[in-house]
Amino acid sequence: MFRVHSVLKYAAVLAAAFCIMAATASPSQAQTGTVRLHVVKAGFIIGVGGGSGVLHFQGHSFPLRLGGIGIGSLGVAAVDLSGTASNLHRASDIAGTYGAAGAGATFVGGGQVATLQNEHGVVLRVSGPQVGFQVTLGLGGMTIGMGR
Repeated sequence: MFRVHSVLKYAAVLAAAFCIMAATASPSQAQTGTVRLHVVKAGFIIGVGGGSGVLHFQGHSFPLRLGGIGIGSLGVAAVDLSGTASNLHRASDIAGTYGAAGAGATFVGGGQVATLQNEHGVVLRVSGPQVGFQVTLGLGGMTIGMGR
């Protein structure tokens, strides 16, 4: 009797451990990928930007295209950004409109750091050196699409 009880207890512990591991590995949980973006922006009062990039997620690389408009821009700048994209359930979640409010100025050799979020809850945390001169006051938006 004692032996059967021990075996049942052991089986219950194994079943519970299996359920916990299966829930932890669930594909429905958000994951993080890495991004590299090349952005070029120019403007006087209204800025226009564009560029390209790549998302590395779950062992695959996905090409990205970038666009955006900012109000209160002055100057021309190019920036190569790298960082993370978190809260991804699938690669296509990165597509959407990102926005950030702020005021700042960057000169030749300066750097950019940004935390942006889209309507799917994806959060981009990127940084990189900027070349050129750009002053931005107000709300800037960036749109990311999948593909070239």
